[in-house]
Amino acid sequence: MANPFVSGSSAATESERTLEPFREYAWDFEHDTFIMEGGKPKVVTENEALKVWIYKTLKTERWRYRAYDNAYGVELEQFIGQTPNTADTSMEVKRYIEEALLINPYIHTIDEITFSNDKDVLEFSITLTTIYGEMEVTI
Repeated sequence: MANPFVSGSSAATESERTLEPFREYAWDFEHDTFIMEGGKPKVVTENEALKVWIYKTLKTERWRYRAYDNAYGVELEQFIGQTPNTADTSMEVKRYIEEALLINPYIHTIDEITFSNDKDVLEFSITLTTIYGEMEVTI
């Protein structure tokens, strides 16, 4: 996290220079599985890789799996079927999503989170700024 008491953007720029290009295995979001090419998992980079990371992070409940670091995942399960959809709940969900995503050093800001409810399915769109530019993800 940037120091709010230091002016200028040299710290963020220096941090970006030390980051390797973000890489992740390609994901088929419709079928919820890896995308294979020639019998091997396909690799995507930059914002396409971040889309995969965001999707998987928001689908993983924090502290549930020992394979993941305690900072990985999100704490949204507590809201499933137990809390009425109110403005306060909406703000809490947004806060948990922001916390989960901003641990990634490739993500600078979460610019907007919007929700849509279709029967029992809650979808949300997230507009964010990464070191590669602005992007939108719908989950």
